[in-house]
Order: sequence, then structure tokens, then C-alpha cells
Amino acid sequence: MLEGVFKLDRGGIMSAVLLLGGDQMQQMTRRVLCAAGMTLLLATSAAWAQGAPPGRIRGQIEKVDGAMLVLKLRDGGMLNVKVADDTRVSALVKASLADIKTDSFIGIAGMPQPDGSIQAFSVHILLPAQRGVVPDRHGPWDAKPGSTMTNAYVGNMVKGKDGDTLTVKYKDGEKKIVVTPQTVIAAAAPGSKDELKAGAQIIIFGSEKQADGSVLAKVMYVGRGITPAM
Repeated sequence: MLEGVFKLDRGGIMSAVLLLGGDQMQQMTRRVLCAAGMTLLLATSAAWAQGAPPGRIRGQIEKVDGAMLVLKLRDGGMLNVKVADDTRVSALVKASLADIKTDSFIGIAGMPQPDGSIQAFSVHILLPAQRGVVPDRHGPWDAKPGSTMTNAYVGNMVKGKDGDTLTVKYKDGEKKIVVTPQTVIAAAAPGSKDELKAGAQIIIFGSEKQADGSVLAKVMYVGRGITPAM
């Protein structure tokens, strides 16, 4: 039977519980801990949702208003994107397999195959200045479900009937990359904020969520006459 008033305050939880008898004390303790844990979980989830940066953002610029872009996302949604003075803008220009040489530093977005190879749907040739800055590695990617991104150096190239195969090496290993006629090949190039116009296709790599629901773009590629496929 309850022999006192139960108050939930800082430092007072245990003293209030001790007024209860055996079984009641255990039951109440469990309820308090469960409620406190749920409150903490909800608070943490809300804080994460508010503060977590969005992932890579892809879409077409619909409108430009000063430093604000109205972006139509690939899923049909709309997003306001702020461009700061220090936002870094690079371009992607159309390229071909002939532009890829031995020791080229490339990024490959693709789908893992049963034999361990990667079938590329996008290959972009990185700038010489990005060597040693962009880490060479292999890992999951968010362009398509199950896709991966491999930043690596080209070892050799073999032509085949179903596409060319590149052997690429990165810090922790190597991969065989199958480049098909459907693979979009582009090259990174210096870009300018002047290219951020209505109709341009962009991919934002680094951004920061703002209190008004917009995002502040930190790093982006703009397609120069092409749609970034990565």
C-alpha cells in the first residue's frame, strides 16, 4: 500500500520509491525506469532528427533567388538550398572510356555482382588535385539500393564482349569494374556558382540542415550539360 506521495524529481526518485512495500516497490521502480528510458529515447531521437545532417542530395534547380536555390528532388519533392560564400562548386563534364588511363583516379558507383566484381552505372574521373585528398576506398553508396562507391586507381583495362573490365586498386584492396555501354562516364572539372541556374542538375555532397527546413550546401557538383549519375 502506498505510504506517501510519489514525486518524480531530480534526486527524489529513490526516496519516494522506498516508501513502498516490497513487491510494490519493485513494480514501481520498473515503471519509473521504463518511463525514464522511453523519455530519454524520445528526446535523443528528436535531437538526432533535428541535428543530423541530410545525406547526399540530388535534383534539378527549378529557381534561383539570390543565394537560395529551389531544388526539385529526384523523388519529386522540393527543397530550398542555401549557397554560402564558401560553398565549393565543381562541375561534371561528359567523358568517355578513352579518357580513363592507367593510374587515373576514378570514382565508381555500381552494383556488386555475384562474382565479386562491380557493374558500374557511373564512373567519374577525379581531378589531379583530388588525389590524396579524396580517400581511396570502397563502401556503401546511396544512389541505388545496394549500390557501392569505389574511389580507386586504375591498374589495367581489358576489353570484353559485354563491356570493358577495369582492375582498380584502393588502400584496402582491389576490385574488378565492368563498364557497359550504359555506364555514364564523366570527368570532374573546376566549377563556378554562376553555373547554378534553373535547369541545372546537381548533387550535393556536404550540407547542413537549417532551422527553417532548408539545407546549407557545403560541397556540390553541377552537371555541365549532363545529369550526375553517381
